[in-house]
Amino acid sequence: MDSRTHGTHDAQDGFAVDLPARRALATEAVHAGREDLAELGLHAPPLDFSTTYPSHDSRDEAARIDAFAADGAEPDGPPVYGRLGNPTVARFETAVARLEGTGGAVAFASGMAALSAVLLARNTQGLRHVVAVRPLYGCSDHLLTAGLLGNEVTWTDPAGIADALRPDTGLVMVESPANPTLAEVDLRAIAHACGSVPLLADNTFATPVLQRPAALGARLVLHSATKYLGGHGDVMGGVVACDEEMASRLRQMRFATGAVLHPLAGYLLLRGLSTLPVRVRAASATAEELTRRLAADPRVARVHYPRIGGAMIAFEVHGDPHAVIGRVRLITPAVSLGSVDTLIQHPASISHRIVDATDRRDAGVSDRLLRLSVGLEDVEDLWSDLDTALGAARGPAPARRQEAVGR
Repeated sequence: MDSRTHGTHDAQDGFAVDLPARRALATEAVHAGREDLAELGLHAPPLDFSTTYPSHDSRDEAARIDAFAADGAEPDGPPVYGRLGNPTVARFETAVARLEGTGGAVAFASGMAALSAVLLARNTQGLRHVVAVRPLYGCSDHLLTAGLLGNEVTWTDPAGIADALRPDTGLVMVESPANPTLAEVDLRAIAHACGSVPLLADNTFATPVLQRPAALGARLVLHSATKYLGGHGDVMGGVVACDEEMASRLRQMRFATGAVLHPLAGYLLLRGLSTLPVRVRAASATAEELTRRLAADPRVARVHYPRIGGAMIAFEVHGDPHAVIGRVRLITPAVSLGSVDTLIQHPASISHRIVDATDRRDAGVSDRLLRLSVGLEDVEDLWSDLDTALGAARGPAPARRQEAVGR
């Protein structure tokens, strides 16, 4: 795939920056959102913790707030209040938009807050119906299925999307590669089937390093930024990359709900982006080798690995998956993914426990499926730990119940 991105004329903290027409993804990851630093006499991006900002011109401030309320556009001039926006977070948003090739991006306190804002924004237009393809992340599935935000969902396979659309359909949602089975869909074909209905693609697993859904027709690109964008397991956030019209509505929803990203989180996420291509490619090379070894192992029934590559592996064992979880020592048995260290979890017990058992199995999430997020450790050390853990997986799997707590 083309590793270059198209530049735009960008303004950060009032400083206009003329960007080159095309820059490689690795270059954008390091420089996007930071172009004005040299002019400011800085090397590292400033971290602004302010919750409010002084203004002696209350008439101008009122006019800018009125403009934001009317169309959701980012206020010109100095910041107003932390719930409307933050300069440090804005740098992260600029960088994500550049990496995904969209006109804008809006950051939130978590990936679920980001998805909730999208659904609420469509609801306000009377478009409460969602068409979705399983599997999705378990909490995304639950949010839609339970109708917690007043939405109605129609679950279908990719071939049935066009027939599932209704006059009140506000969104089509897919995740590719999907959590946790790593199933892939043809995003370009799905975008075509959506017609005028916006397609939201969860790109958390692939990241813009491996896939840019906006270039394939998706109008919204969702990330749990907690995962690869942050990359170190120490920050939580979510972001939606989209066109400016949709971004304006999402900013209004963020202001109304207060689901803002903390400035320190924005700073850490921007820092994480600078190493995103290096981390994803290095972890992907290790994942490919582990996939090869798992596929040849008689203790493993089936291995799932996406065609586009990546650092996620799903595999089903013949024996007890809980025994594998209990026996790893180097690999961390924990939810989440995309960190520099390798994590393993049992989706049917944790990340997808909240999904109805029948729906879960129909989507390919079997009770013997394990999900591995490959980090940056040496491949031989990881394989040694997996080999030992797989040796403990013989015998029937005991019944166990756990609540869903993460991806």
